[in-house]
Amino acid sequence: MRKLRRTRKQRRMRMQRLAVFSVLAGLLLLTALFAEQLCPYDPYMQDYGSVLSAPSPAHPFGTDRFGRDMLSRVIAGARTSIFSTLVLVGIISVSGTAAGVLCAYFGKWTDAVVMRIADVCLAFPGLVFALAVSAVLGGGTGTAVIALAAVSWPKYARLARSRTLEIMSSDYLAAARLAGDAPGQMIVRHILPNIAGQILVTAVLDMGTMMMELSALSFLGLGARIPTAEWGSMMSGGRSMLQTYPWVVLAPGSAIFVTVAVFNLFGDALRDCLEP
Repeated sequence: MRKLRRTRKQRRMRMQRLAVFSVLAGLLLLTALFAEQLCPYDPYMQDYGSVLSAPSPAHPFGTDRFGRDMLSRVIAGARTSIFSTLVLVGIISVSGTAAGVLCAYFGKWTDAVVMRIADVCLAFPGLVFALAVSAVLGGGTGTAVIALAAVSWPKYARLARSRTLEIMSSDYLAAARLAGDAPGQMIVRHILPNIAGQILVTAVLDMGTMMMELSALSFLGLGARIPTAEWGSMMSGGRSMLQTYPWVVLAPGSAIFVTVAVFNLFGDALRDCLEP
């Protein structure tokens, strides 16, 4: 009885933790969605009378070298940074999962070819390869997403492939095959629902990593183009003023830190609930 109460208490604590971080992640997404309405000033309006003003009630995060309000730019940058990360994680999770499931189910030459391509992608340092691809394609947010997607999908492919191989040896899938289910039906009805939890947890935990890598490309000038408000490019523009006007860098840097921490903790809580 005591063990049962302890189990219930642990389950309740896991659900409460998940609820808290779900709300925080939701608030970040709403901030990105309604960034235009939440900005107190035009994030692109230059005011040369307020250049590099320190944080004050009028400008809580200060202003940059063009007199633009840093709070407004951080809020506007949330749309670019968070939505770009969501698009990137969606691309790599869907494409990688599809490749892994098809490799495991059909095997033979499909498995050999796709897994060798994955091995080639994994043989290179991810960010270095993404830098090369982004430089060749010419920079920009879309280019950065494509560059990182090209090197990040193998993780999902390998995870989906290994889980699919386990499921294919199960009795219920053999029964479905004997019942006459077509390959597409077995994948949709039996395989994908059983691997969706792990893929979802991995995707949420990848949000922080992908956001930092997108910000790194923007910091190096291969991501979002000036004057687009994006956290990585904002840090790059203010790095020379870190010692004299630190708020120009600390404001977008703190936004990256908080967002990455929230999504990582949300992913941990989701994993604890789905795979206790």
